[in-house]
Amino acid sequence: MNDASKTIALLNNRVSVRSYKNTPVPEELIDQVLKAAFRAPTSSNIQTYSVIIVQDPVLRKQLAAVAGGQPHVEKAPVFLAFCADLTRLEYALAKNGHTLVDNNLEVGLVASIDAALVGMSTYLAAGSVGLKGVMIGALRNDAVATARILGLPSQVYCVFGMCLGFPDEVPPQKPRMDYSTMVHYERFGALRDNRDTGTSLDDYDAALEAHYKNIGVPTTPDSWTHDMDSKFSPQLREGLREQLKQQGFDFR
Repeated sequence: MNDASKTIALLNNRVSVRSYKNTPVPEELIDQVLKAAFRAPTSSNIQTYSVIIVQDPVLRKQLAAVAGGQPHVEKAPVFLAFCADLTRLEYALAKNGHTLVDNNLEVGLVASIDAALVGMSTYLAAGSVGLKGVMIGALRNDAVATARILGLPSQVYCVFGMCLGFPDEVPPQKPRMDYSTMVHYERFGALRDNRDTGTSLDDYDAALEAHYKNIGVPTTPDSWTHDMDSKFSPQLREGLREQLKQQGFDFR
């Protein structure tokens, strides 16, 4: 199997793992994974990200509370916080008599994308050496509290966290939506077949319901659409814009 097909296999078999063996992850292995991940693409070479390796059990417990009490945040062998970080860019501008203060949407968006690209690259690199994990977006439940726990200065916010470790229990893989209704050709809406969105999502509801029933998780017949409605009506994290503004990210 060539390297490309190994990478595709890693992604095709990817699942979120929350249960880990009590096997320490060597520091040099995490360094190796992160150094590889830092080769991820970055807009205009700005590299507006930082990663915090969190080992202190007190801080872990506080972060778990922000994340809604997720126990793996506290107990995983490795916890990483991926941050959008404008401080180095601010230094470069200040050195030339300018500033990022009152930055616009583009700067914050690019920094967040940078952090996300490094995060996914970390996840993939970790998987290649036998580590499994899960992304923790719930650190944005209270971006200011997360910043306080991690000691983040102005112009830095935590985009998401990541638990990693050698897997103990690996859950069955969730089904994904129909590929043919998510890939468009030349223009939006030009699909490979003529299936409409409603029919496709009805089918996905049924597939996800079957998956959850198979693993003993309560659900509804309209599993995905019901879950999305429950999560996003009312809107999720309505105070996030103001919280990020307090951290120096003015998403205007």
